[in-house]
This record gives sequence, C-alpha cells and structure tokens, in this order.
Amino acid sequence: MYQLPKFKTLKLKSPTKMLFLKRGIFWKKRIFTGIAIIIISSFFGFLAGAISGGYFYLYARDYLSQGRINLPQIIEKQKIVEKEYIPQTTQEEKVIKAVEEVSPSVVSIIVTKDIFFQKKRVGGGTGFIISSDGMILTNKHVVLDKEAEYSILTNNGESFPAKVLARDPIKDLAIIKIENGNNLKPLNLGNSDNLQIGQTVIAIGNALGEFQNTVSVGVVSGLKRTVTASGGGITELLENLIQSDAAINKGNSGGPLLNLRGEVIGVNVAMSQAAENIGFAIPINEAKRDIEQVRTLGKIVYPFLGVRYVLITKDIKQENNLSVDYGALIVRGDESGESAITPGSAAETAGLQEGDIILEFNQEKITLENSLAKIIQKYNPGDKIVLKILRKNKEKIVSVVLGERSE
Repeated sequence: MYQLPKFKTLKLKSPTKMLFLKRGIFWKKRIFTGIAIIIISSFFGFLAGAISGGYFYLYARDYLSQGRINLPQIIEKQKIVEKEYIPQTTQEEKVIKAVEEVSPSVVSIIVTKDIFFQKKRVGGGTGFIISSDGMILTNKHVVLDKEAEYSILTNNGESFPAKVLARDPIKDLAIIKIENGNNLKPLNLGNSDNLQIGQTVIAIGNALGEFQNTVSVGVVSGLKRTVTASGGGITELLENLIQSDAAINKGNSGGPLLNLRGEVIGVNVAMSQAAENIGFAIPINEAKRDIEQVRTLGKIVYPFLGVRYVLITKDIKQENNLSVDYGALIVRGDESGESAITPGSAAETAGLQEGDIILEFNQEKITLENSLAKIIQKYNPGDKIVLKILRKNKEKIVSVVLGERSE
C-alpha cells in the first residue's frame, strides 16, 4: 500500500513571506466567490430567459398574427388535447329522420290535356298519401281543370293514373285517388292547433314542377294569416293560414308542411312574390273535416248562406261612410253577373239585401279575426241560425235555415 509523504510544517521567518501567503488565500477566496456568482447568475438568467422568452413568444405571435404572419406552435406535451368529433345536432337528426320516413308518401301530381290531338303536360303540383288505398290530399287549384287528366308520380319513379274524388267549395283543398291503390303508406296527421311561432317546420314538394321532393326547413313565422291569392285565372281569399319561412316554390302547392316528428301540420298553398321565404299553408285540422266527409259521404259539403261580402275595416268604414267598423258588408262582385245574393239561397229566402251589414251570426260578433266564413263552418246544412243585421242604420234580427254547398 502506498503511503503519502508527511508534509513538513513551514516556518515563515520573515513578514514578507507571511504577507504573500495571506494574499494567496485572499485571492483564492475571491476566485471561488466569483465562480459561485457566475454559476448562480447563469442559472437564474437561464430561468428568467425561458420565462420571458415564452411570454415574448405569445405576445409576438398574437401581435404578428394581426399581420397574417404565423409563428410555429410551442407544443407542450401535457397540454395537448385531441379534438373530439362533434355529432349532428338533435334538430338535424330529427329533420333527416322525418324526411327519410315521409318522402316515399309525398308524390308529384302531373296534369295533362289533349291539345291539337296531342297529350301535353299543362301543369303540376304536389300531394301526399292519406290512406293505404291511395287517397291523396292536395290543393284544389292543382286539380281545378275538370277536362284535364291527372297522374301520380311517386318518389321512386312509379306512375299511376288518378281521379279527383272531391274539391272543397270554399278552401283550396282537394282529394284525389290513385286508381287501384293498395298497401300504400299514409302520412301521420298532426294537430295544427298546437303550433307555436318559432317552431321548426319542414316543407317537401315538387319544386317548379321539375325537382321532386325538394326539402326546405324553416320556422313558423306567423299564425292565423289572411291573404288574397291569385293564379290560374282565379283569385280567392285564404284565411287562418300558417306562415313560415321554409322556401316554397311553384310546384310545391299541395305538399305537406311537417313538424320535427314527421307529422303533417299544414298543406302548402301559396307564397309571396313580393318577398323571399314567405310561404303559407292551410292548417291540417281544417283538412281533416274534408277527409272524413269524403270517406263517409263521398263529397265535401258546407253550410251555405249565399252572400258575397267584405269584412269591414276602418278604411272601408270611411270609404263607404258606414256607422260601424266591424261586420260583413254584403256587396256585389266586380264582374257582371256576380250578384250580392245567390239566387235560391238561404240568404234570398230570408230576405237579405245588398248593402246589409251582418253584425252577428248566432250571437257571435263578426270581425277580421272572427270572420263570417270561419263562424259558419261550425254549423251544418239545415241548421237554423239567427242573424243580427244593420240595414240603413237600423238593427234587425233575421232567422235563416242554412243551405248546402258542395262542388
């Protein structure tokens, strides 16, 4: 084993040598202290640089991004979060499901006619199946021509001849039937009395008579609307309509307006040409009466009074110098032959005259919101009712037995 030699004790004999030794120890301490300071400073400098550099990077990235200059991302493993798949919303799923279930029962109606010994297509519209044996609900103006022939084109391309069973004499509704129809899928009819403004609705129809089963989605924009519709040489007043912003185009007439459950809550009937995405539909509850009558009676019948009238507004009151601002003013039509009182009607039998104002129908006040047409539908042919009328500013009570009106 090696042994280290023993060091001899040095004896400094002079003050100079002692001073030199002390100075050596002093400088050794200063060098050690300096090295320590450098190491500590380097450590904290590195730490501060990392912190300030990260901050500066974020600040610079935000600043430069405003000028469309992108810096590379600083990736920290502990902060990496993978993006989750965002599924379709509940509303989208319901719309897709409703359209899939309903589309096979929505049909195109093709109108053809013999013109110069050739059968040509002269019109078209949309309808939807309401019974397994082929009954189809549509608009009256789609199948108005009694000399035309009608056929049904299904969503899968099959074509069937059809005949008109009944046309509603008052509302723009009609029922046709596929000849020899069997095992067809009818649509579920909802409850239009429960509709709310803002509710999501789906419209399906044969847009422009060319694009079958075109789907549009919107919301209920208004309820109980009254509009004057025209087309095909006819003009009619449509009341108690559903207004929606689901796109309705020519050819959509007679197609279903659906809720998110796929239930029919309206029959698309008209659109506004003065604006975009303002469409109207007849509430399905008004069509249920027609459907039931066709099933039981083979026709659509209404109680019939036999008067032509306009509902009084403030403007009509001023224009005609009337004493009341409500009621139904009996007037003749604009064209010749359009008399105020229908010959042989209940109104003629009861003695009603042009210029009379019907104020009440069986004690119900007639207003814009509660029109004569709306009130009379609560009754049946043969019912005896009482009218309060105003004739030459004098009130009178008149009893009337309602007649019958069908196609």
